[in-house]
Amino acid sequence: MTRIYDRVALIGLGLIASSMYWAIKRGGLVGEVTGYARTEATREKAREIGLCDRVCDSAAEAAEGADLVVLCVPVGAMGAVAEEIAPVLKPGATVSDVGSVKRSVIEAVAPHLPEGVHFVPAHPLAGTEHSGPESGFAELFDNRWCIIVPSDEDTDAEAVATLRALWEGMGANVDEMDADHHDLVLAVTSHTPHLIAYTMVGVADDLRRVTDSEVIKYSAAGFRDFTRIAASDPTMWRDVFLTNKDATLEILGRFTEELFALQRAIRTGDGDHLFEYFTHTRAIRRGIIEAGQDTDAPDFGRGAPRK
Repeated sequence: MTRIYDRVALIGLGLIASSMYWAIKRGGLVGEVTGYARTEATREKAREIGLCDRVCDSAAEAAEGADLVVLCVPVGAMGAVAEEIAPVLKPGATVSDVGSVKRSVIEAVAPHLPEGVHFVPAHPLAGTEHSGPESGFAELFDNRWCIIVPSDEDTDAEAVATLRALWEGMGANVDEMDADHHDLVLAVTSHTPHLIAYTMVGVADDLRRVTDSEVIKYSAAGFRDFTRIAASDPTMWRDVFLTNKDATLEILGRFTEELFALQRAIRTGDGDHLFEYFTHTRAIRRGIIEAGQDTDAPDFGRGAPRK
């Protein structure tokens, strides 16, 4: 594999950053990878497991001299990190991110970056419910999509092409998208489903007629799968909903309308409506499998649970 960057800095060392590091090393894509995490404990854990070629004690130290700096922190923290690293960014460097909201990240980060530094936001559509430096693995991005969202019409084409090559080298399929459209798409495919999962688990917790032990002991696949995504990082998801407010509320409104229609069908015994609706949604699920974004293997191919 051809080396794409001489030096890459990963700011924030959780699931995505750690997976990026192992995927980069698997492909021999970068000469040196520096890293930084906010807490000393996380930095020590990263050093202990060999995550990054060099773990630094400040974001600025990690970013200095890097050809690519990737912000892997919660979206609510990206503006402050960009302000901190701005003075040490070398001319011609690229700054990117992995946040699942794009418009607010562009508004928070772009004003801090100096002239001559390229800002190319991105969002890998991959993840698990696990977090922290030990949660990453090289295969996370294989055959998953990464969306690149140029920050404006004048974004340097070469910077975009080089970042695309890195993500493709890490195993991802890459597409480009406008920031506002990205935020609407993700409100449908990720943000609102997570909100519903959090709500469903909360509802189960509120039903005192069902004891905690029964909820855990008799969790059928549906509730079990809700609890999986509801276990995702609270800080990240708090920031997602606060920064993608309009799109999430729009899709949540549509969800509420659909839910009311299903309530009415159940109440009135309208089996035809329920059957047609479930047939349509089943076809969408099959489309996801045919696109290679999931498997139809038993138990969704999970096998033994991750440790």
